[in-house]
Amino acid sequence: MDFGGGEEIRFEIVGQAGVVTLTRPKALNALTAKMVHALAAALDAWEGDDAVRLVLVRGEGRAFCAGGDIMDVYRAGKAGERHVGFFGDEYRMNAQLARFPKPYVALIDGIVMGGGVGISAHGSHRVMTENAIVAMPEVGIGFFPDVGGSHVLSRLPGSFGMYMALTGNRVRYGDALAVGLATQAIRAESQQDLIDAFTASGEVDAVLSRFHADVPPETDAATFAAIERHFSQGSLESVLASLKAEAEAGDDFAAKTLATMLSRSPTSLKVTWRQISRGAGLSMDDCMRMEFRVLNRMLDGHDFYEGIRAALVDKGSTPVWNPPALEAVSDAAVEAYFAPLGERELAL
Repeated sequence: MDFGGGEEIRFEIVGQAGVVTLTRPKALNALTAKMVHALAAALDAWEGDDAVRLVLVRGEGRAFCAGGDIMDVYRAGKAGERHVGFFGDEYRMNAQLARFPKPYVALIDGIVMGGGVGISAHGSHRVMTENAIVAMPEVGIGFFPDVGGSHVLSRLPGSFGMYMALTGNRVRYGDALAVGLATQAIRAESQQDLIDAFTASGEVDAVLSRFHADVPPETDAATFAAIERHFSQGSLESVLASLKAEAEAGDDFAAKTLATMLSRSPTSLKVTWRQISRGAGLSMDDCMRMEFRVLNRMLDGHDFYEGIRAALVDKGSTPVWNPPALEAVSDAAVEAYFAPLGERELAL
């Protein structure tokens, strides 16, 4: 089936299921504009197709989807252009997925980050194997956890979503299952059998009950408690103070977490704190509108392009953030990221 994605994404109706396969394994299935448009078109077509009882999305190679293809955004920004259109289309597709009325199963066997979270977390079922690695690492490249991160992360228990957002740390499938990022876990070797059962019967929950593996979290209870203690604080400054106090008392988790956060973009940390805090009280559509406002200001700024340069252009170099310190990022500067866009607001 051709929804316009070319060789980057494949669509098939197999038995009872609409099957989507991301086919850019060398690029870790990073999303392009073509892929976003094609997936949106497929969801629109399959929503009204009675022959399709569920949608299943998977990726070729060692990644489900490692995010958006941000090098195009970087090149455009350095040329004085703003790649707003790609993000607007992606955000509309994320909101469309959140409204999709049929079972939507993301089969995650490998890396899922950024835009990959956007095409999985808003669906009804997130099935992860032992190979799954989940992260929203945007604060490390001077950005923010978009694609609906404000909706998803703000609703995870124990302030775990705030922890993920402010550190960018990676999570394995046991922890993902424990906090609800994953709805089921299976063994990687069972994937084809699972797909065959889905396509044959179309009965998502019944099939998953047969294949689900009850795996323990990788993180121990004491560390989960520490995450909640630190990241449930009422301000970013209080989070950092809490971590600093325990780090100075010799706590290794607090010391490592504090060091990680202090290496991230100060602007991104402050904007992300406010984004996740506000997202807890917003609908998915309103989260996407908020994130589109933030995006527009990020694309006009410095840190996003500097973060991409350090991570992907001059690989392994240290980014030079501007402003360089948290105390130099004023509350007024943060609030400006969330100001209405007038005629340029995201239309959903």
